[in-house]
Amino acid sequence: MEVIVMDFSICDSELNIMNIVWEEGGTRAVVIAHRLREEIGWSLNTTYTVIKKCVQKGYLERIEPGYYCKPLISKDEMQKSETRLLIRRLFNNNAMDFANSFFENVPLSDEEKSTFIQKMKENDLLAELNFDNIPNVKNIDPQYMEMSKQFDPENKYSVPYTWGTVGILYNTKLIEEKGLPVPTKWSDLWNPAYKGEILMQDSVRDAFMVALKKDGFSANSTDETELQQAKQDLIDQKPLIQAYVIDQVRDKMIGGEAAIGVIYSGEIMYIQDEVAAQNLPFSLEYVIPEEGTNVWLDSWVVPKNAKNKENAEKWINFLCRPDVAVKNFEYITYATPNKAAKEMLDEEIQNNKAVFPDAKQLKNCEVYRYLGDEADELYNSLWKEVKSD
Repeated sequence: MEVIVMDFSICDSELNIMNIVWEEGGTRAVVIAHRLREEIGWSLNTTYTVIKKCVQKGYLERIEPGYYCKPLISKDEMQKSETRLLIRRLFNNNAMDFANSFFENVPLSDEEKSTFIQKMKENDLLAELNFDNIPNVKNIDPQYMEMSKQFDPENKYSVPYTWGTVGILYNTKLIEEKGLPVPTKWSDLWNPAYKGEILMQDSVRDAFMVALKKDGFSANSTDETELQQAKQDLIDQKPLIQAYVIDQVRDKMIGGEAAIGVIYSGEIMYIQDEVAAQNLPFSLEYVIPEEGTNVWLDSWVVPKNAKNKENAEKWINFLCRPDVAVKNFEYITYATPNKAAKEMLDEEIQNNKAVFPDAKQLKNCEVYRYLGDEADELYNSLWKEVKSD
């Protein structure tokens, strides 16, 4: 028996949109944007971005012309949805219990997200997977199983889910207007001609990775001399920076507010769709710098204290089914490591080198490793100097 689940778990930003649509019984996007600008200070781009998400999730119907938004689900349906209960039953004993115990016993900073699995394993919080329950793991490209060995050496505890890189997003029109070459290296982020036009990631590991790779060092360096040099480079770069941001890179670049920004590759398809949908007078392109970058993997794991371990493994198996992986990719737009799923995608998407870079582009790339508490303290201390100088 196959169960199709519609997820009605709405997030706060989507609820802001839906509350207005429910109140109006349907209204134009411009009315929503005006109200949210007045009420909570949202930009036009932010409103239209969240509206698109509501449409994708099936909450709203977007009717052209005039961009009229009609509700497809009522507030009562949203509140009484049995789906939320179903999801809670499925994951409560696994994910929630695990999350609570993990964060109580193993404090995790935002900067350790990229080394999450390694740290969980080192704290004996992961169950060894029974791959008899995950036969669809055969669909995962072997290169990503090999990549996983950076944090799961024997491939016993995790199954790759999505992957990508950190690179440079640039505005072709602004680059041309300034008479500058297309950025190809991390060192281009130190070009004085870009003063006030650069968006950097507000993240210890990502910021230091940029500087370390620029200088020819490993993104996993624990050498204090190398890290001191990277710190000074970041301090020297500060007068050129417009802002240190994370998720805002996407919206700022779509809004034409900066020429270049450091961003995750999974955002590029959404960004280019938005540029086209809004008929913007520029294009935004993504490049993996020549010096190399971080290549990351998000993976599925099962906590050691899981009460429904077999069901959790069957869930992972379901997600590894090619047709399911395709639907997932089409929604989140982050690259799938599922080889069978990739082969089902449109040829244009398969050949999109921003989403699916080739081996040559990944030549100098590295997976982040958990470097230990002592190294973490050093990185964090140096980052404080960068941000406070």
